[in-house]
Amino acid sequence: MNASTQQNGKTSTAPLNGAEVLLRVLVEQGVEVIFGYPGGAVLPIYDALFKQDRIRHVLVRHEQAAVHAAEAYARSTGKVGVVLVTSGPGATNAVTGLVDALMDSIPLVCLCGQVPTALIGNDAFQEADTTGITRPATKHNYLVRRGQDLAPIVREAFEVAAGGRPGPVLIDLPKDISVGNAPLPAPGEGRLHRPYRPNLDADGEAIRQTIAAMKRARRPLLYTGGGVINAGPAASDALRRFARRTNFPVTSTLMGLGAFPTTDRQFLGMLGMHGSYEANLATHGCDLLIALGSRFDDRVTGRVDAFSPNSFKVHADIDPSQINKIIRVDVPLVGDVGRTIEALMAAWDDDGQDLGPWWAQIEGWRALDSFGFVQDRTPSAIIRPQYAIRRLYEATQALGRDTYVSTEVGQHQMWAAQHFQFDKPNRWLTSGGLGTMGYGLPAAVGAQVAHPDALVIDIAGEASTLMNIQELGTMAQYRLPVKLFILNNRYMGMVRQWQELLHGSRYSQSYSEALPDFIRLAEAFHGKGLRATCVGELDGVIDEMLRHDGPVVADICVAQDENCFPMIPSGAPHNEMLLGPDQEANAAKVTQEGMMLV
Repeated sequence: MNASTQQNGKTSTAPLNGAEVLLRVLVEQGVEVIFGYPGGAVLPIYDALFKQDRIRHVLVRHEQAAVHAAEAYARSTGKVGVVLVTSGPGATNAVTGLVDALMDSIPLVCLCGQVPTALIGNDAFQEADTTGITRPATKHNYLVRRGQDLAPIVREAFEVAAGGRPGPVLIDLPKDISVGNAPLPAPGEGRLHRPYRPNLDADGEAIRQTIAAMKRARRPLLYTGGGVINAGPAASDALRRFARRTNFPVTSTLMGLGAFPTTDRQFLGMLGMHGSYEANLATHGCDLLIALGSRFDDRVTGRVDAFSPNSFKVHADIDPSQINKIIRVDVPLVGDVGRTIEALMAAWDDDGQDLGPWWAQIEGWRALDSFGFVQDRTPSAIIRPQYAIRRLYEATQALGRDTYVSTEVGQHQMWAAQHFQFDKPNRWLTSGGLGTMGYGLPAAVGAQVAHPDALVIDIAGEASTLMNIQELGTMAQYRLPVKLFILNNRYMGMVRQWQELLHGSRYSQSYSEALPDFIRLAEAFHGKGLRATCVGELDGVIDEMLRHDGPVVADICVAQDENCFPMIPSGAPHNEMLLGPDQEANAAKVTQEGMMLV
């Protein structure tokens, strides 16, 4: 296909080069935003971007940040995120983000420059074996070797990224492919592989077995994960209706928060290592566990041989490789989780059992208030991090704005999951599987680009913040009013906590002795800096941060010795939780095997 242009009143036809074909296919796929960083191998693509106005490019300050921004863009919109990086170090810088997206099932297409085809394998300048390096870091990857394969590969990449269990796909683009002429076949023409068609509907007999188990159950539990959110808003809506009809209690993984309203009576809180007492005790004591779009990761299961020991287990997942991978289940439901829930509702006749005794037991566990904490309200008192997050949440509720929250990784991440509430899907943006410090700030950039009128907050720790602090420059360039809310305890908090509990309080290299002045740092990046050092200053700083119409860095100085509870010691079962500091001595019982899981 050729491009038509007007010259001196006459129509002339010019062939398209690979970069132009690439952009046309991206527009065809509905791409509106690319997060990227230019370099020699992708200059033809950047030149093509300059000549069009259909796709917006957001210039980040580091390729890892480009991927995290695209992850949050994808997770908050349901669209495929798109990244553009150059060859060699551009590609290797993106690898952390790709692994993060792979582990959390985020649909991305990463367009990566490569040296010209004739130079591949010659150790050329800025050459790396990108497909070799990223093979275990992506759902699939491609090296484009012929111009006629370019358009079909890009179309297929979007199909693979979004289909089935979502994930990142990388396309390695040698420079001669971008510069040389390339055809633009119609969609569907020139396919390289058979269409990707994952199974969407669970087996009917498995549905019938699940319904029979539901009718027998006296202590049922719905265990939901990020797969419900990945399946789209309709799946979250189906989950809510399913829980209402059955009156089953609901718990969630870290990645699943928001799929079911966290303020709802039927929600028991997050389960797992820092989950609620009621969620973990219900998981341990239930007689029916229905896992919906979750993968039984180690931070949820604790000791595998003691995980929900007396329950009949049902696992609904679109990825058949996840079935029986970690936990043996009685009934597999392989298919789209939203459609699976709808099929279960269609087969459920509402003739359920009396769950009164089960709910009474749960309410007894809930009465312990395992997320509770004590905050001295004296104006000069030290701020507890949990209190800071609670006050932040209450302030956002008073504003009534659509709010998206990203986090870095560590204690603050767990406190945010415990104390900030999410009643809608796609509003909670965090790194679950890989646990990537430095995720939150670029993720907030991606969410703000996707939702320019929304309130976007990165709840962060001071150590994680510094991992990608350069993205304050991206916020300044694009005038993104992201709010960076730093819980500053001067430590790598989760590292310090484990050193205290397992290593005799020997705080080896976990204290930050040379932190920047975050107020001046914000101002250096054309933003506003604020600080709260005591309880009396906290509400005023939060209010000023939320009222400011530009980027803000809020440095919240919190208690340095606060630990995150409740906690299941690594390698322990769910019914052996530590509820607070007075039980810290029990952490000494962690086995050598458990210590290896930290």
